[in-house]
Amino acid sequence: MTWKTIIIEDEQLARQRLKRLLANYAEVEIIAEAENGAQGLELINQHQPDLIFLDIEMPILNGFEMLAKLKENLPKVVFTTAYDQYAIKAFEEGSIDYLLKPIELERLDKTIAKLKQTNLAKPAIAIEDLLLQIKGKTTSKTLTVKLGDRILLIKFEDIVHIQAEDKYVFLHATDGKKHLTDYTLSTLEDKLPEDFLRIHRSDIINTNHITEIRRGFNGALIFVMSNGSKVSSSRSNSESLRARFEI
Repeated sequence: MTWKTIIIEDEQLARQRLKRLLANYAEVEIIAEAENGAQGLELINQHQPDLIFLDIEMPILNGFEMLAKLKENLPKVVFTTAYDQYAIKAFEEGSIDYLLKPIELERLDKTIAKLKQTNLAKPAIAIEDLLLQIKGKTTSKTLTVKLGDRILLIKFEDIVHIQAEDKYVFLHATDGKKHLTDYTLSTLEDKLPEDFLRIHRSDIINTNHITEIRRGFNGALIFVMSNGSKVSSSRSNSESLRARFEI
């Protein structure tokens, strides 16, 4: 039998490497590739694959967030990750495996052998059970940004202000650096903890980094941040912001 397979990985070079390695196995039929979790979710619902190779740290939706949105026709999952802090080894006892990047053919051999011993139509560990086991352990506390061929992990606590400029979204960090991210502000609103507050259609601030609040023009509020930046609220948000900060 062959396994209809989708690769979900945001790095093009990593996708190409994995695709090249998987060409060694006649059982694996790659039917689609996705570069983020949202695209992966769409392709899974469209093609209903038997198997997916899933990166964890990705823009828009990370691997775990994507899995949480799958309701039915759940495929077998092999995680691929450059980071070992997710303790994926805890799930090797079941039919779900993990591969640490850079993926080597010898390690992939073991994954394929394991999959051959497993009934792909009925995973030994349901995705729901997996999510329950990882809850509280792998909840993201960082945002990913790309810098050339590197992926940086920016801690929530190190983000002062997030700003949309034209079609781009930038993270302003405590070290004064400005990072381009693939996330939209709407996605970040859902992803970030309650310490982050959207005060304008173009701005989200980390309330832990507010040093001063000033009254602005036409009832707007001006938030002075710990990095010295000044961020103005929209007039429409002013009333709720005054209530929140009791001013």
